[in-house]
Amino acid sequence: MPVIKSAIKRAKQEKKRKAYNVSVKSSVKLKFKAVRDELATGKVKSNEDLIAAIKEIDRAVRKGVIKKQAAARKKSRLTKSYNSVASKPFGSENPSKPGTKKAAAKKPAAKKVATKKPAAKKTAAKKPTPTKKSAK
Repeated sequence: MPVIKSAIKRAKQEKKRKAYNVSVKSSVKLKFKAVRDELATGKVKSNEDLIAAIKEIDRAVRKGVIKKQAAARKKSRLTKSYNSVASKPFGSENPSKPGTKKAAAKKPAAKKVATKKPAAKKTAAKKPTPTKKSAK
């Protein structure tokens, strides 16, 4: 048990963070398991469980509980196993979703006509001419 005040505070903070991280990880595992159970039966009705699992994984990444690459690996493996069983692969249901390739042609950008503004002319400030003082 720490004796120093700052070490005691650190121990309390670590305990809180660990409890939070464990709860987030367990919810990710629960959603992951729901998809795995559905895939084990071989009868996939809809991709709602997969979407929920992916959302939960993304949420864990935003919260800093899971690293970005670990989340990508989990999502990839889960989607791959889903696609091997499902009649339609994930992502082909709604082509307007981001990440799908679109065949829409882009309009060319309109060219702007460059008009050069004339530079403002500065008038030269007149310097006072030094006057000769006669020495008497």
